[in-house]
Amino acid sequence: MSIEIVSTAPIAGQKPGTSGLRKKTPVFMRPHYLENFVQAIFDVVGARGKTFVLGGDGRYFNDRAAQVILRMAAANGAARVIVGQGAILSTPAASHLIRLHGTDGGLILSASHNPGGPAEDFGLKFNMPNGGPAPEPVTEAIFGRTATLKEYRILAAQDVDLTAIGRVALGDMTVDVVDPVADYAALMERLFDFPAICAMFAAGFRMRFDAMCAVTGPYAREILETRLGAAPGTVINATPLPDFGGLHPDPNPVWARALMDEMFGADAPDFGAASDGDGDRNMVVGRGIYVSPSDSLAVLAANATLAPGYRAGLKGVARSMPTSAAVDRVAQALGIGCHETPTGWKFFGNLLDAGKVTLCGEESFGTGSDHVREKDGLWAVLMWLNILAVRKQSVAEILTSHWSSFGRNYYSRHDFEAVDAAKADAMATALRGILPDLAGQHLHGLTILSADEFAYTDPVDGSVSQRQGVRIRFTDGSRIVLRLSGTGTEGATLRLYLERYEADPDRFSLDPQLALAPVIQAAHSLARIAEYIGRSAPDVIT
Repeated sequence: MSIEIVSTAPIAGQKPGTSGLRKKTPVFMRPHYLENFVQAIFDVVGARGKTFVLGGDGRYFNDRAAQVILRMAAANGAARVIVGQGAILSTPAASHLIRLHGTDGGLILSASHNPGGPAEDFGLKFNMPNGGPAPEPVTEAIFGRTATLKEYRILAAQDVDLTAIGRVALGDMTVDVVDPVADYAALMERLFDFPAICAMFAAGFRMRFDAMCAVTGPYAREILETRLGAAPGTVINATPLPDFGGLHPDPNPVWARALMDEMFGADAPDFGAASDGDGDRNMVVGRGIYVSPSDSLAVLAANATLAPGYRAGLKGVARSMPTSAAVDRVAQALGIGCHETPTGWKFFGNLLDAGKVTLCGEESFGTGSDHVREKDGLWAVLMWLNILAVRKQSVAEILTSHWSSFGRNYYSRHDFEAVDAAKADAMATALRGILPDLAGQHLHGLTILSADEFAYTDPVDGSVSQRQGVRIRFTDGSRIVLRLSGTGTEGATLRLYLERYEADPDRFSLDPQLALAPVIQAAHSLARIAEYIGRSAPDVIT
């Protein structure tokens, strides 16, 4: 074996965010493209003598990319790489392995909830030694390096056999191929009351878990069916496929339509759930009732002490700014801190590392705790199962009880996808321009209390994040948030977040979209959405 030093031209315009670099798969497969980005990572974080975790969600090109990264790690002097069997690791499982083994970080191959396949999406991100996504100074340094890089180092060697668990050598580097599920499953068994959940299943409790042909399938089968005794077939779409079986692996009521139909059908199971491409998101559904991510976070916070891993209580909670204020009311009742952060798990990571919070979540189907430094879809499902097993109530009963105690935050997100980026930017600029003059205005039966653009000063490291979303508050507690998201690979996504608080239990049965109608109308009027982007209806409503 020998180390090859390959000349390459700098690759501009591939700026990664905290969710890593995401592009269409053919872009990643261009000559030297992946290698350029990987070498930039190793140049910035250092590789010599270090240990890394490696794995991904199994999407198209996952296996080939893993082999390239292994040979480049060896060529750059890494001492050891821990890789999931078949190059498979869910994102939360990778975070756990980084923390469990005290490694120097990890490389995760995924484009999260985006579609996979030869013409679809691929991604790569670096996670830090705490198990969480690289912060902005690191991603900026990686981006800067990609634009100046002129060569990369790679070992001339055969592929490593990643099908067999065990230790092999790759040049001077050790490669440990590990069971991708075992350590994560053991962690879940320590956090949750498995005997109580087992007893619930043994008594006839039925559930459906849709793994969406993505990475969570093997984890859900092992934990739900093997360790907890759920009926065989409880987990559907359980085999990770390179194209996710043609499915869009995003667990929401639109893309998990089959699960929604079953849960609202005549013979619905007691509980339904789904997870996404890399296993960090979740959707929870009861028989005949959908649980919004914001409500889910609030319910988990209110009931966390029912799980063994959280019996000592919560240090605090955190939510992303666009997430509803439902969890704020729980925190106030518990007498614990509640932090409002920009969107991005790195902000939660700082709070978790500092011991300021235990649970955190965002409205985009992400929930987690201090057990890892990523959101964790299956963890959230198991927390719900723990609560159901101990309280011996249905999902609907638990939600109704929660709303009776705390009131209901009607909440919805409207996504306008693949919007022309220039038009979206023009709309955002125009909206920013009128914010100072909005207070006191009346429209659609609402009165504007305040309007601003959210900025955040991190209480841990003092960093400041500007322009994190436009917020418009109304005097009755209603709220509009508008953000442009870059999690897709084409154009921009306009996300419109809508919230209205209701304290009257007699009105809890209202359809959320009906309850939010005045807020929706106000948002479209203020942002002039149809005028700027040419659309009046969103692509996805959650």
